[in-house]
Amino acid sequence: MSASLNARIEEARAQALAALSSARNPADLEKVRVEYLGRSQGRLRDLLTALKDLPAEDRRAAGAKINALKEDLAGALSGRAEQLGRSGGSSAAGGADLTQPGLARQVGHLHVISQTLEAIKDVFGALGFSPVEGPEVETERHNFDALNIPKDHPARDSFDTFFLSCGLLLRSHTSPAQVRVMESQAPPVRVIVPGRVYRPDAVDATHFYCFHQCEGLMVDEGVSFSDLRAVLTMGMEGLLGAGTKLRFRPSFFPFTEPSAEVDVSCIFCKGAGCKVCKQSGWVELLGAGLVNPAVFEAVGYDTERYTGFAFGIGVERLAMFRYGINDIRLFLENDVRFLEQF
Repeated sequence: MSASLNARIEEARAQALAALSSARNPADLEKVRVEYLGRSQGRLRDLLTALKDLPAEDRRAAGAKINALKEDLAGALSGRAEQLGRSGGSSAAGGADLTQPGLARQVGHLHVISQTLEAIKDVFGALGFSPVEGPEVETERHNFDALNIPKDHPARDSFDTFFLSCGLLLRSHTSPAQVRVMESQAPPVRVIVPGRVYRPDAVDATHFYCFHQCEGLMVDEGVSFSDLRAVLTMGMEGLLGAGTKLRFRPSFFPFTEPSAEVDVSCIFCKGAGCKVCKQSGWVELLGAGLVNPAVFEAVGYDTERYTGFAFGIGVERLAMFRYGINDIRLFLENDVRFLEQF
């Protein structure tokens, strides 16, 4: 083999390995690859071209040495690329920069509605209420008839829902689960029922056709309206803070008698009056009342022996109140900028 060609081969090897060692990123590696292994103008191509000037007996040995160099450089190039990938593509000495801060992975968390539901479970769980669930696809009996809302009752207008072709429907409140609980067990009963409900409401800042409720039910001997007031007072203080005041206004629900709309003192103005509470100092948050005897009759409870109360909380409304959110649609738009705040 020609001494000059052998020297050129060893010189190319040393220079290529030095260039790979000093490469800091994929762009540097690509430059080295093109310079030495490029098909049109690489230095190894030039060495192969020089073989024609050698005597025939020297070409085989020289060609084998050039091919060995090509394989060595390809392996070194791949190894350096893998090394740069592990170190993030930059380091002073070719390895990982141990002084560079790590990159924390983004960690998800519960949706604000789920957080609110968990808070409700915790607060009323401390008061002895156990959470239960019921199906979202319900029978007409459980959603209406057993709750004292027959077909000809005008109250159905406000509870109208999505009917399915099979005769079932999407529940318009979580009260059907209360019926199922009372059908399956004798008093005493003390449960809360969180879940999604559906109503064909026109969508605006405070209404949506799918939202969440959490209803509570307590049945036993001697349960009175004062028990209802005590439970709701402690529950709202647990959810909205100590000193939260409640106001009961007479209302009508087919499944409770007497019934009341329950307002809470505005947490923004502390009752002084603001835009949120429309200067009244109060915000309507839930409905409640003593269970109508007609409901007890529908599930087979002794109306002479047992009494009870029920209440229903709009979870989105509670979340809006807790976190100062002014549009219910924000909960369902999946805007990460909004969700990351909670």
